[in-house]
Amino acid sequence: MSAAYATFGLAPAMRAGEVLANGDVQVHRDFLDFIVDGRPLLFQLSDLDAVSPLASDVPPAIFTAQVRSLLGETDAPLPNGRHVIYGCPECEDLGCGAVTAVIERDGDDVIWRDFAWQTEEAVDLQLNGYHGIGPFRFQGAEYRTALDSLLRGAGEPEGPRRRVLLIGARVAVLARLAAALRIIGIGADITREVGEVHADELRGYGAVAFGRAVTEEERAAVRRSFARAGVDVAYVDGLAPIVPLLVAQIEHALDRRPVEQRRLTRLVAADGEAGVEVTSPCRVRLTAYRLDRLYRTHAQEVFDGVLETGRHRIALDAKAVRGESFVVARTSGSVLVEAMAR
Repeated sequence: MSAAYATFGLAPAMRAGEVLANGDVQVHRDFLDFIVDGRPLLFQLSDLDAVSPLASDVPPAIFTAQVRSLLGETDAPLPNGRHVIYGCPECEDLGCGAVTAVIERDGDDVIWRDFAWQTEEAVDLQLNGYHGIGPFRFQGAEYRTALDSLLRGAGEPEGPRRRVLLIGARVAVLARLAAALRIIGIGADITREVGEVHADELRGYGAVAFGRAVTEEERAAVRRSFARAGVDVAYVDGLAPIVPLLVAQIEHALDRRPVEQRRLTRLVAADGEAGVEVTSPCRVRLTAYRLDRLYRTHAQEVFDGVLETGRHRIALDAKAVRGESFVVARTSGSVLVEAMAR
């Protein structure tokens, strides 16, 4: 086993939610990812839709138990010293599959080894092992400091900030948008006036979304209210009254990670093409939305495939992006939106 050390840290991450065309729901999850040698460990696991055990929406007692397990203060939850590193974002059941690894101490050091995809208590490392990942040797002090900070409450994810304020004139659209956001786990409220709202209430929001009919004067007044309350929120200018498109814009706004910790980092849409950049191999889905002359919404999936690290140019169906149209790019943990330039 290599004696070289890997660095260990934690950073906020998210699994983007979505209401799918067939009515199925992909739940929004906020969690802490493991940062190994300055890069999210999840990015080394091909295209995996999963979250770590350190999720913001688990009860405090379970969150604490997960941290103590990773610290080695309690018995491993699986046989042979194995721990769940990433699990199903919907149910976290081992039967859905999980990435597991052995966590052990070697003197003061902590070692993560024998990564594998596991669906039952027994694991076959030859058949289901991640042979190109690990082992990782972490300095004990750095490892424990990062995890101990969670027990002191210093590094827990910001669950209460996963709330959005919706401001616009089209009440029916806002109501459908609020319902869609709540279904995937994002709180949403509708208003036209925040000047009299108490500052403590404003602090609960992570983003504010404006409809196209909201004037610049009204937007400025909202920004002043949040500034007076000392609240740093993301502002979303709704591109069109298309609920899935607005959901994607809001998901992007709630993602406050630095660019280097994202898989999907660039989207441009022009001249019938989409330009996409990813930082590690992953599945990317492109969906085109457009409004016709009667303001009816049309949606079409225009690409679904695994892209290698780097920049890619993808030709789009001309019928899908004619007129006023928009492109949404998604990976399991990132989403970007662009209007089609002409």
